[in-house]
Amino acid sequence: MQLTQRKAGLGAALPVKRSAIAAPKRAPRQALKVVAVAAPMSGNTGVDDDGCKVFYDKDGSIIRAMCADYGFRSGSGRLYEEKYGETPTNVWELAKANFAHELQQLRNFTRRNQVEELYEGVPTSNIVLKGLFAAGGALVSGLGSLDKALEEAGALPELKPLERKEAFNSEEWQKIREKLRRLKLDNNAVMAREQQRIKKEGDIDTPLWVKIPFIALCWVLDVVYENRPIPKFWVLETVARIPYFAYISILHLYESVGFWRAGAELRKIHFAEEWNEMHHLQIMESLGGDQVWFDRFLAEHAAILYYWVLIFFYLVSPKLAYNFMQRVEFHAADTYTEFLETNRELLRSIPPPMVALNYYRNQDLYLFDEFQTGRKSPRRPPCNNLEDVFNNIREDEIEHVKTMDACQKETIAKEIAKKL
Repeated sequence: MQLTQRKAGLGAALPVKRSAIAAPKRAPRQALKVVAVAAPMSGNTGVDDDGCKVFYDKDGSIIRAMCADYGFRSGSGRLYEEKYGETPTNVWELAKANFAHELQQLRNFTRRNQVEELYEGVPTSNIVLKGLFAAGGALVSGLGSLDKALEEAGALPELKPLERKEAFNSEEWQKIREKLRRLKLDNNAVMAREQQRIKKEGDIDTPLWVKIPFIALCWVLDVVYENRPIPKFWVLETVARIPYFAYISILHLYESVGFWRAGAELRKIHFAEEWNEMHHLQIMESLGGDQVWFDRFLAEHAAILYYWVLIFFYLVSPKLAYNFMQRVEFHAADTYTEFLETNRELLRSIPPPMVALNYYRNQDLYLFDEFQTGRKSPRRPPCNNLEDVFNNIREDEIEHVKTMDACQKETIAKEIAKKL
């Protein structure tokens, strides 16, 4: 069998020298053992002649991944990377380190007035976007002036340039970054696609008070992230996993106080859904979706807000909480479908991130089948380029829609019973 690799920007497979790569074989999952590790978990990866990682999938194929992870937190406590599996330190140390890191990022954001950089080249025909752009630019400019004055007065230390990661200087990253900048997403086209689906399949019956948070989320994403698809997807995936946290929290509470003790399998399904969404989030991070301070600030605070909103929904009516999430997942599926149709050729020329390969092509597809309760046969998708990755994410969202629908109709109980 000939070994092949995919070069970034090329659709054809190129030969890989076996001498340059030692192909390890990952054993099937055994009983869980908690250990602290000091290095990435990379038993199914190797390195090619260019020094870039290659992945050995469950079928024995070799796939060339992106040379590096371009996320804000890459190399520091990320999945499949450095410190993966370690126990965190105490909350004070974590908060102090994160505050110091983010404060430097905030100061650079205001001093450079990155609002202008974010929306450079974005059409300003949207009157709301124009207003937000003007107000945001003025606010950030004022904060930047205040920061400089405090620095000159000695109240703040001298602001140093942000450390640039070595991976960002590579020729490959420059090419990938240029391609990522060319990716487009038309909000009007997404809305038209949603309306077309509703006309064909019918809409979900949702009370207005449940629909309002969903409309607010979509509005913020559409307006603030006009033509910035990767950061938009990162924010969307940050919020999308939160409802599953909320569902699990309430099910745990009900078990602990003796209200309801039949939710163990349901919790397992929701954890599998959260595990899936977490990988979507990590994929967007690996593409640089979390690089800007403002995006992280908005996403992380919105996530906290949505957690408590979904806690309230689930306490009042689990079916309405599932209904809300079904709407979110439908919107995500429609958005990714439009994104794929618009950018297929460009996406096909970009190699997949390593986190996507670990999730979709590993020998051990941990919990991958658990959240897909409506499927009669296992789904084993390809992952040879970024087009495959986004197609897989879109299909995952469709499976979430089916599971949320089953939870509302209580057919989920029948699916669970089949496994007993």
